[in-house]
Amino acid sequence: MRLALALCILATAGWMHPARASEEAWQALRQGGTVALFRHARAPGTGDPAKFRLDDCSTQRNLSEEGRQQAQRIGDAFRSRQVPVERVLSSRWCRALDTARLAFGAMAEPEPTLDSFFSGREQEPFQTQAARQIIEDWRSARVLVLVTHQVNITALTGIFPSEGEALVLRPRASSGFEVIGRIKL
Repeated sequence: MRLALALCILATAGWMHPARASEEAWQALRQGGTVALFRHARAPGTGDPAKFRLDDCSTQRNLSEEGRQQAQRIGDAFRSRQVPVERVLSSRWCRALDTARLAFGAMAEPEPTLDSFFSGREQEPFQTQAARQIIEDWRSARVLVLVTHQVNITALTGIFPSEGEALVLRPRASSGFEVIGRIKL
């Protein structure tokens, strides 16, 4: 009986915590001075096909229809919650750029630092440090949105995000950043 009660309490706490964290994350975004670090929206599969070319989306793993709708919902949520977005940077991979453009329109800018290193792990230390610098240098009263890939986010934060999920980060005054919360739409 005690075990069942303990499991029930843990399950309830686990269900309530993401909602609380999500609301804290939205509040931090509305206040500004934060970074929304997104994994691209739903793109079935893993990695890219063998004949992948950066300049040809037909050779890449792309957003599904569900992913395209998810990206649009991301933008709708930011607008309806009045999040003051100043800048949007994205990996040059089509699934990331499409996510950024469907969510935030013409604000989306390609940023090579955010490109996937799934097939080029030797790039991880350089790209992770460069992404960390972008986050640490953010000093605006508004929000920076970064759209990238799971491997990049995990290397930077140790967190394995879902497709279309955002981590809300706050740069520290001296160096580094803190993870305020996660947002799943």
